Order: sequence, then C-alpha cells, then structure tokens
Amino acid sequence: MKINAKATIKDKAVKLAGGFGLFAAKNSPEAALRRAVMANLLWEDNAYQDGKSIADTIKKLIPKTPPEIVYQIAYDARHIQKLRHVPLFIACQMTRHQTHRPLVGKLLSKIILRPDELTEFLALYWQEGKIPIAKQVKKGLATAFLKFDAYQLAKYNRKNTIKLKDVMFLVHPKPKTNEQAQLFKMLADNTLPTPDTWEVALSAGQDKYQTWCRLIAEHKLGALAYLRNLRNMQKVGVPNELIYQGLLSLNTKKLLPINYLSAAKHAPDFNDILEKMMLQSLANLPKLSGHSVFIVDVSGSMNSRVSSQSNMTRLDCAIAMAILASGLCETITLYATAGNDYTCIHQTQKLSNRMGFGLGNVILKAADNLGHGGIFTRQCLEFIQNDLQRQPNYQKPERLLVFSDSQDCDRVQKLPQPFANNNYIIDVSAHTHGINYQGVWSAEISGWSEHFLRFIAALEGMTLPLDDNQT
Repeated sequence: MKINAKATIKDKAVKLAGGFGLFAAKNSPEAALRRAVMANLLWEDNAYQDGKSIADTIKKLIPKTPPEIVYQIAYDARHIQKLRHVPLFIACQMTRHQTHRPLVGKLLSKIILRPDELTEFLALYWQEGKIPIAKQVKKGLATAFLKFDAYQLAKYNRKNTIKLKDVMFLVHPKPKTNEQAQLFKMLADNTLPTPDTWEVALSAGQDKYQTWCRLIAEHKLGALAYLRNLRNMQKVGVPNELIYQGLLSLNTKKLLPINYLSAAKHAPDFNDILEKMMLQSLANLPKLSGHSVFIVDVSGSMNSRVSSQSNMTRLDCAIAMAILASGLCETITLYATAGNDYTCIHQTQKLSNRMGFGLGNVILKAADNLGHGGIFTRQCLEFIQNDLQRQPNYQKPERLLVFSDSQDCDRVQKLPQPFANNNYIIDVSAHTHGINYQGVWSAEISGWSEHFLRFIAALEGMTLPLDDNQT
C-alpha cells in the first residue's frame, strides 16, 4: 500500500466537522480516493458524512485517478486493509470507464478471496438494473472461480437472489482438472456435500459442547469465527486449556487489530493470549528508535461506530493501532485530546504509559474525562510541545503519531504545526476531507491495518522483511 499523497494547502469551500471546523486540506483525486476507501465499510455512515455520499464520491474520483492507481488502491484495500466490499465496488465502477476497464479482469482475480464475493460483485454490478456482463468481468470472475474447493463452494452456496451456480453459468469457468469439472457439475446439480461448519453443526441441533470441542480439535474454525465465539465456547463449558490451544493454531493473517480488542471485550479471560497474538504481527519488524509522541483523539466523533453491525468505535480502532505502535516504538509519551465546542478550546491530558491492552484502558478512562467535544489539533500540538520542552534534557521527538478522524473543530483558521522529525496522521475514518495539508505532515495513513507501521518504518529508511502482499 502506498502512503497517501499529500494534499495542497486548503480547500476554502469545505469546512471539517460538519461544516463548523477548520478548512479542509485540498486533496488530489488520488489522495481523496485513498481517504475515502481505506477505512470504508461500504454504505456505512460516518460521524459527519453518510455512507451513500462517500460511495458517490468514490464513483466520481475513479475516472479522475489513473487506472493503475485505482487498481492498486483496490488491491491494497483488500489485501492490506482487509476490506471486502469496497474493493468490489471499485472494480464495479472501473467497468463504467473505458480507460479503467482493461484492468478489471486482473483486479477481480486478485481481490475475490471468498466464493460469496463472486455473487456480491454481480449484485453490485446490477444494483441499478441488469446490464450485459463486460468481457473483463467475465474473465475476472471465471479466473477467481477456479480458486475454490468443494468445502468453500458448499459453505457459501447460499439461497440468495444471485447464486454461485448463476455466476458459473454466466461466466463459464474452465475446469483445470477432471476433479474440478465434477465439482462444477455438483454445484450445477445442487449436490455439493454439506459443509462441516460450526453454523451447520449447531443449527442441526448437535451438542454444543461436543461440537465446539470437535471443531477446535479438527481446526475447522476460521480465525475471525473463533474470536467471535470465545464467549459461546465458555458458556457451554469448553475447557480454557483447549480454547488456548485452538487460539495458538489460528491463521491470523486476515485479522485486524480491532478484532483482538473486540474479542478481549467479550471474553476477558483470554486477554493475555489475545494481546500476545495481536503483538505477534509485529514480530518481524524492526523497532522504531527514538522518542515517539502519541496523540489519541477522544473527541465525540470518535465514538461513532465503525459499522451498524458492530459495537466497536473509531476510538477502539485508534486504541488498537496505538497499542500496536507502542509495542514497536522504543520510548513513547502518550496524550489524549478533545475539547469544548462552545469555547473552542482544547482539553489535552498526558497519560501514564502502559503496554498492551492496559494502554487502551488508560485511553478509555481519559475519554470519559475529556471526550464529547471536538478535536483542536493546532492547540493540542502547541500544548504538547510546550509540555515536552519543560522537561529536563528535552530533545526533539523522532516522530509524532496522531490517531484521529481528522475532523478538526478549530474555527481559528491557522494550520497545525507538528514538531517532530517525522509527523504522521493515522486516520481511522472514511471522511473524504481531513487535515493532511501539504508540507505540514510527513504522511497521512488511512485505515485500520497493522501495516501502517510497515509504511512508517519504510518511510524512515529502514530495511524491512518481505511482506506476503508484496509482488
């Protein structure tokens, strides 16, 4: 994933925080597209912008952005940010433009990682009415179809309006082996074997205790399903020792930092191992040397839920990413900030340092005291710089990380002045405008993935081990 392109200074036609705050940075089409995509759960509302308007913005930005860049943004959103729907939406919109259409076949073959994404793409493609399927779409869907085995096809062979066999009949994937040809015939004839999933087993009335124990022992649970069912396993008496063993065997590559935090909230008995698993994603990365200053935005908009289907908030995302960063940075100083919307004055508090999930608890406590108002980035930075400079043997920090949704409420139209050698905004929202002013920040990085730390390390000139997503 590429770090967001810098914006030009100000867009005086747009104010942040619902039109009441600081003038937004003027984004290039590429920068705006990255902002809109990298923390986007398609159609979900943000604090100051509804999901439909964000989707409409993405539509408008795609033809203004070079096709190769759009391709890479969609690829990064799927493989690095681990988002499912918005990459499909981008691919769908690329088919509408002659300049972008030639890359659609290759893109679909790369971003479709589950069988149900085949049908979800066609649902998006036909959302505004049925139209002929473009050649590139057929090519991409047919190639993607060949990835899946009998278990995967059976697991996602649902009775939706568009079914897997409908996609197969429309795009005609060519089987590579006789076994695959037989598999496609079973899909067409509705004779695929019933998949051995936890949903099927429990809905069939099987004993819950025995079912969970068997599925754990046979490694039949995906990582996300496992984390989401920790409490259910405990409720029916599955031994904690067995649950621990299962956790250690999971393939966690597709998990986001927030998934561990969510699991810990619902099953606190497993906090220690969940914290260890979360930090393990950084095991191969070099330490970020020197003094790092963390600023976590605890303003009211950070309490917005990331999805109508989730109780997790933007603040939870920021906390998860701050926990990860604290595990990689050599030394840190931690602050939380919000403010008063009426007086337009910041409220910033220095917090005690903690490691792991303990850091999150410190931030949540500060949010209770400081939260509910907006963020005033310039004032906050001035306060923190003065606070640090009063310390004995003060030295300029190596890096500054602001974990925020960038919806600055300051009505005094002065730009923030970050003061470290390297200054980053880690933006956890999908708002199409923010405070990534050109020449002010080293970089803005959007999204919720642990990979933001790889980007920082790379930007600071460190040699990194190869990542699974590097091609």
